[in-house]
Amino acid sequence: MKITKCLFFITLIISINMDAQNKRLRDYGIEIGVLKTGKLNAITDVEGVTVGHETIIEGNNIRTGVTAVVPHQGNVFQSKVPAAIYIGNGFGKLAGYSQVKELGNIETPIILTNTLSIAAATEGLISYTLNQKENDDVRSVNSVVGETNDGWLNDIRGRHVTEQHVLNAINNAKDGIVEEGNVGAGTGTICFGYKGGIGTSSRKLPESIGGYTVGVLVQTNFGGVLEINGVPIAKELRQYPYRDKILNDADGSCMIVVITDAPLNARNLERLAKRAMLGLAKTGGIASNGSGDYVIALSTAKENLIPYQSDSMFNNKKEVRNDDMSPLFLATIESTEEAILNSLFAAETITGHDGHTIESLPIDDVIILMKKYKKIKN
Repeated sequence: MKITKCLFFITLIISINMDAQNKRLRDYGIEIGVLKTGKLNAITDVEGVTVGHETIIEGNNIRTGVTAVVPHQGNVFQSKVPAAIYIGNGFGKLAGYSQVKELGNIETPIILTNTLSIAAATEGLISYTLNQKENDDVRSVNSVVGETNDGWLNDIRGRHVTEQHVLNAINNAKDGIVEEGNVGAGTGTICFGYKGGIGTSSRKLPESIGGYTVGVLVQTNFGGVLEINGVPIAKELRQYPYRDKILNDADGSCMIVVITDAPLNARNLERLAKRAMLGLAKTGGIASNGSGDYVIALSTAKENLIPYQSDSMFNNKKEVRNDDMSPLFLATIESTEEAILNSLFAAETITGHDGHTIESLPIDDVIILMKKYKKIKN
């Protein structure tokens, strides 16, 4: 009798764990692109990258949070990373752009949050940087903070994100599996009229073309005409912009973080960042007038980290040639497309500010359509 009960509970636990993990695109047999994913199919497949969330859900009206992406485990200010930021559509409030554009590097973790919490996130990054042991003499910090507007589900005017929430997200950052959906900066976001959120994906290039990894993390809060692997989901479900201007307007924003271990300079990182917008387009996003679509791209190649201080006048770097960039472009497009879709598949129905409810993607209906179009892998 005891053995039977144990077997029952083991089976139940396995079932629960499988259900908990059965939220990503590939768990349903839907595969994007031709390149292989990394082991985790996440931005953390890039060695040294960690991600942390601080999810803020309080009462009936607060549905927001913070997501931190930490590029490496050293002191990022002392060992800066080559970087670029591409503006797909500039209806947004991204902080730190001009110095990244000018110098071609990032010196802090990347923080994602809501539109009216940019100041709190900046304060958090400044405190984090100044409090690090090696930074006692630092008097200038270029905080990189991205945002989307979660004001439909969240009491955004209340400005509930604090500096401590930002520090918590950074301190929570870890490698391994990245939590997706209604977490961190994705807690109150909406995508294609459904619940959006945080999503991630990665691609690993064959050794014959470098063996590099590209990882992408997105905060989805935008509109358009949803497609999944070429299947016209929005058209089939009659869920697309201007049918319902409150719940499914085309405006919104998408923050995209692209990280690779390929040794790239800022110029080629900007070229890489541009390709992420093609991944967004493949999901049906249209970068509408009121959408803030930004791509932050950086390289964590250890040999190319930029020291804050150096005895040498010269940077000695190994960089991928222009002619060898195309596989990285493809990896970025595929990872971005899948990360966006993962954010939708992982998100759950939520009710928030003023009783507003946003339903999750109707996955059962989507799977029926994917089978209809023969887009489910057997």
